[in-house]
Amino acid sequence: MKQIVVISGGSDGLGKAIAQQLQKKYEVIILSPTSSKLSSVAKEIGVDFEKCDVSNYKDCSDAINNIVKRYKSIDVLINNAGLWIQDELDDNDPEYIKKVVKVNGLGPVYLSKVTIPVMKKQKSGTIVNINSQGGFYAKGERSVYSLTKWGLTGFSKSLQLELAKYSIRVTDVHPGKMKTRMFEKMGIEKDMSDGLDPKYVAQIIEVILRLPAEVVVPELGIKYITN
Repeated sequence: MKQIVVISGGSDGLGKAIAQQLQKKYEVIILSPTSSKLSSVAKEIGVDFEKCDVSNYKDCSDAINNIVKRYKSIDVLINNAGLWIQDELDDNDPEYIKKVVKVNGLGPVYLSKVTIPVMKKQKSGTIVNINSQGGFYAKGERSVYSLTKWGLTGFSKSLQLELAKYSIRVTDVHPGKMKTRMFEKMGIEKDMSDGLDPKYVAQIIEVILRLPAEVVVPELGIKYITN
């Protein structure tokens, strides 16, 4: 029987690459708040889907409950949904700050909270938090983004200790700049020639999932080498 994998932010960028990488050997369900694109991408790559805005707790609870009703379990949760924000703090729009903090910060918390009881009941599971090199290092004009990613680092480390006794693994993955449309969607022009192909991050995640259940990778950084 295939393991059940849930991926937030699964209709684009890294989330889509992970879904494509895993769909042959796992039962994959992708989450996104945009229904039309979500169903189209799910059909394209041959996976299931649930509409879910990760910044909304009820959305997260309803999505996970629907998945459990269909598949009876959840073996892997990949918290991938995230938003980009940059510029000097006093130039950031307060409403967008709130949105970024909710998606990047509360999203992984909400989805993990509603999934953990399922994993505790089955006495197994893996949570993969897609973080960033920004969760290791600070940069100017990244204060709000750093807030969310450093927070995710602490959340992951704490959850690792909290869930080990239930045989639930937690891995914090820190990719560098990737060749996705994240900046383009924000109207930001950026040279992506030194970006990492998302497929390599997806391949690393599959390796992590295929490790014996008693082996955990607490954190992992991956980035493109630049001269």
